[in-house]
Amino acid sequence: MDDTQLKTYMNALGQSARKAARSLRLASTETKNLALNAMAREIELAQKDILSANDKDMKLTKQKGLSAAMLDRLKLDADRVKSIAKGIKDIAALPDPVGQSDENWTRPNGLAFSKIRVPIGVIGMIYESRPNVTADAGALCLKSGNACILRAGSESQYSSGAIHSALARGVKQAGLPEESVQLINTTDRAAVGLLLGGLDQAVDLIIPRGGKNLIARVQRDARVPVLAHLEGLCHSYIHAEADLEMARQILLNAKLRRTGVCGSTETLLIDTEITRKALPDIAQALIDAGCELRGDALACETHPGITLATETDYFTEHLAAILNIKTVAGIDAALDHIEHYGSGHTDAIITEKMEIAERFLRDVDSAIVIHNSSTQFADGGEFGFGAEIGIATGRLHARGPVGAQHLTTYKYAVRGNGQTRP
Repeated sequence: MDDTQLKTYMNALGQSARKAARSLRLASTETKNLALNAMAREIELAQKDILSANDKDMKLTKQKGLSAAMLDRLKLDADRVKSIAKGIKDIAALPDPVGQSDENWTRPNGLAFSKIRVPIGVIGMIYESRPNVTADAGALCLKSGNACILRAGSESQYSSGAIHSALARGVKQAGLPEESVQLINTTDRAAVGLLLGGLDQAVDLIIPRGGKNLIARVQRDARVPVLAHLEGLCHSYIHAEADLEMARQILLNAKLRRTGVCGSTETLLIDTEITRKALPDIAQALIDAGCELRGDALACETHPGITLATETDYFTEHLAAILNIKTVAGIDAALDHIEHYGSGHTDAIITEKMEIAERFLRDVDSAIVIHNSSTQFADGGEFGFGAEIGIATGRLHARGPVGAQHLTTYKYAVRGNGQTRP
């Protein structure tokens, strides 16, 4: 379609979403949950079609030479489709955030105040290779009473389209507008610009999920508020008083469970006091599992399989089986390293000394801070949110995994019995 046709199409999406948002705002919890469970059921019934569409995406994407991390994010199998459906069911089982009263108080004049959760309105979601985001975003927005307009990356267009078709059938079965969850059906990049422009004031919030280039463009060009996360430059710090067997197991999981997720550890920090004792075994376990190691001079001295890291490595989200290693002279040096190189996403400490753990949890200024566990728990499902629409690293509105409750804002209800202001 030409520019005029594209603008007409996109603005129509915006107006349809705005109309649907009113219906969703007024929808009962029962109706929304009926829709969500129907959406999950339709995903399960459409498994064959979804996997066939995903095969098509995978074949086309492999020809483009995308990274292994991108391919892993794109790939669907029967278990991942089942997981998508389960995530929607989990969202349905959560308390409805809409209408919840955060605070209640009464003034001396008898006026009663309530701070009440309400939907944001229309949410535009822009994402790259993860087709599961189509379901996560659609379900979370519906649960929180928001309409959404989804823009999937071109590499996942067929997978996302098949998933969206299943979602739309579920929404319709519950009697809600099909326009509650819309997928932009063109890969024209100009559509992103129009969405970022707000579609004639129809869009209330933009949420991007993808690489740094996408995030940078959205933050630069958006004319509506943006809820975004930066790179996942996550750290795991092995303190001198760590349980080393625990540390080894955590590191293997934090780095290698899935290297292409934003919660994957990119840098291992280890106290110099225990480096020569602890690092050789941990390094060998990682190497045996297929991980490339890049470290500072002391780290390299402890194992021949560790190559010398560059300054750039410590700023790099590898999203691959590559781990940076930095030796640090205690908690202060670890905190300084994370402050300088981190992205405010997720950072962990492994230690048996509780006062050190509590200091780390207090002093590290990241959205998620963890003690004695894997950074790969940086996931809305693991937090009990059912799923997540992304992990926010900013400081306004929401931070960390963004679930249904974080896709609401609030209004004040004031109840009186004849008061007038003097």
